[in-house]
Amino acid sequence: MKDWYCERFKRTVRLTRHADQRMRQRDLSETMLTDLVETGNVKHKDERRIWIYKAYPDRRDNLICAAAVLEDMLIIKTLMTHWQEYTE
Repeated sequence: MKDWYCERFKRTVRLTRHADQRMRQRDLSETMLTDLVETGNVKHKDERRIWIYKAYPDRRDNLICAAAVLEDMLIIKTLMTHWQEYTE
């Protein structure tokens, strides 16, 4: 998947090779990934590391989650399914 500009985070989004592989393995479309990044819930681990997650009712593997790093660009490190939000 090519890099794209995200209005929400005001930066370019880039997938790592690992995230791109997981996207294909988990049958996540580019449209769904764009929607996830632009409209999903955000949970911060710290200043730079975040999870972006969202339920897609038409899929059986809710929640979909992107583990990402905020730098000069938004780098998506991996994509997960069956993710669960936790509290610390």
